[in-house]
Amino acid sequence: MSAYIPNIIFAIFFTVSICFFSNNVRKLYRNINLGIPINRSDKKKQRWIQMFRIAFGQSKMIDKPIVGILHLVVYLGFLIINIELLEILSDGFLGTHRVFAPYLGSFYNFLIGFFEIFAILVIISVVLFLIRRNVIKIKRFWNDEMKGWPKNDANLILYIEIVLMTLFLTMNASDLWLQINSNYPQYISAGSFPISQFITPLFDSFSIDSVVLIERSAWWLHILGIFLFLNYLYYSKHLHILLAFPNTYFANLESKGKFSNLESVTNEVKMMLDPNADPFATPSSDQEISKFGASDVFDLSKVQLLNSYTCTECGRCTSECPASQTGKKLSPRKVMMDTRDRIEEVGRNIDKHKGEFKPDGKELLNNYITSEELWACTSCNACVEACPIGIDPLSIIMDMRRYLVMEKSAAPSELNNMMTNIENNGAPWPFNQMDKLNWKNEL
Repeated sequence: MSAYIPNIIFAIFFTVSICFFSNNVRKLYRNINLGIPINRSDKKKQRWIQMFRIAFGQSKMIDKPIVGILHLVVYLGFLIINIELLEILSDGFLGTHRVFAPYLGSFYNFLIGFFEIFAILVIISVVLFLIRRNVIKIKRFWNDEMKGWPKNDANLILYIEIVLMTLFLTMNASDLWLQINSNYPQYISAGSFPISQFITPLFDSFSIDSVVLIERSAWWLHILGIFLFLNYLYYSKHLHILLAFPNTYFANLESKGKFSNLESVTNEVKMMLDPNADPFATPSSDQEISKFGASDVFDLSKVQLLNSYTCTECGRCTSECPASQTGKKLSPRKVMMDTRDRIEEVGRNIDKHKGEFKPDGKELLNNYITSEELWACTSCNACVEACPIGIDPLSIIMDMRRYLVMEKSAAPSELNNMMTNIENNGAPWPFNQMDKLNWKNEL
């Protein structure tokens, strides 16, 4: 019975990890569904192509070649090395060791060697990322919104990746040493070790039992680290590892300069222009709207909430934003981070009150995002173009500005003056229509 204790312990850790992860996925799904439904089921072929090109192919990362290649190495390393997770899980449940080796033969050797090369490339890339953030101190990583947890989160995930890759190489190095120097039947000659073979001599002064302990410890810490990493994702910006795919699939395919119209307002204008329309007719239910624009996360679409959870906090949007570059308060990255923080606050409120949201006297507008930030936006779409995974901060900004104008009549005086001029004079300028052609007299 004692021989099965490690398998039982492994099964317990696996079950707890999957249950915790599933619970977080359920909360994530619930929180995103707090948003307004939006139809993005059109142009399926184009959406699939966009998802594979941007999310899987990293096409928008390569516009900055050095950083793009480093990110691609880490991304591919994450995907490729985790293929070995299939064998680790099988060994954990069955109590075997390198269970796939006898079945895959020389291809198994190729795979392990391939994994090791990627592991060392990931370590090098991550070290360079740490240097960029903490030694070179690239400006966009040190904005005000990146202080505290966002900065620590970015560094922590890089440390975790280094630890996981180091454990992987240590596990292989000690395994190789045991294949050569021990008679234990489980340490069969299997695998190719182009990197860990240089670590193996470090174990020459250890006893066989000590190296077995190192190998087993590295194996357990590696898989437990993966379980912890899986459940850490929900609390981290690195949730984009999973959400980048649906986010790019459901991204807006319309022209970047095209803004959405409220159907209810459009129908009202059409009615005003229709001489045969009954001005006293009751609007149909599909024409009614309870609120113009957005003041809280409940007023945003599901895709906009998905955007906020997918944000990588890379800051490309803010670094490209002309308002931010000229010292305005606006940071498109902060808009996405604030939206996510508000959703999380609402989610905790729902959890606390057993599935029902109790008004907390807060809103996304003013409590998180100020009107000064919103009106600093030039609506140039630079942030949308810059985002490597298709996030649209501008749509949230425009919806909140729409609320300020249509619900609160809180537009800046300059904008109010312009709209008054258009209403009275048919142009943004404060000149009577009769004076429009006076410029001809000066020719």
